[in-house]
Amino acid sequence: MNGDIRAKEIRVVADNGEMLGIFSVPEAVNMAEAKGLDLIEIAPNAKPPTCKIMDYGKWKYENKKKAAEARKKQVIVSIKEVQLRPRTEDHDLETKLKHATKFLLGGDKVKVNLRFSGREMAHQELGRELLMKVTKKLDDISIVEQEPKSEGRHLFVMLAPDSKKIKEWEKNKKAEEQESLEQKEA
Repeated sequence: MNGDIRAKEIRVVADNGEMLGIFSVPEAVNMAEAKGLDLIEIAPNAKPPTCKIMDYGKWKYENKKKAAEARKKQVIVSIKEVQLRPRTEDHDLETKLKHATKFLLGGDKVKVNLRFSGREMAHQELGRELLMKVTKKLDDISIVEQEPKSEGRHLFVMLAPDSKKIKEWEKNKKAEEQESLEQKEA
């Protein structure tokens, strides 16, 4: 900014965006001060470096606003975990699947974690089958981000929400609700 610019010659752009030409730094600083503005280096790696005549405080404020707006639009995806055991009964499994569905529809990733204990380790294929069953049931709203993977006594799979599948699922759900209402009225 202003006197801190180290280049010998710089390309100067006016505050209205008009290209003024190539000047020495003292000349450009004098031009900026004559307008009551600052000379700010906007492209230091260009040949010659490009500087713009503008209000530094206003420029800094606008950049801060743009950064805040970008943070607002940023989507934070968290990972929710659903714990299973190889001997999880069907009703309990349905409950866990409802929770996983709710998480996926909310835009969160789901880690389905299957924990083995004791002699269950000898029959890991049963755990794999259970995980494949879970991924198949959640296939209509998710995609498998990480295939079933074993880490010690744990076997897990990562599922991520798929927006296209979720839209289709919601459309089908509404159609089913509409159909059931029509049947009740008849």
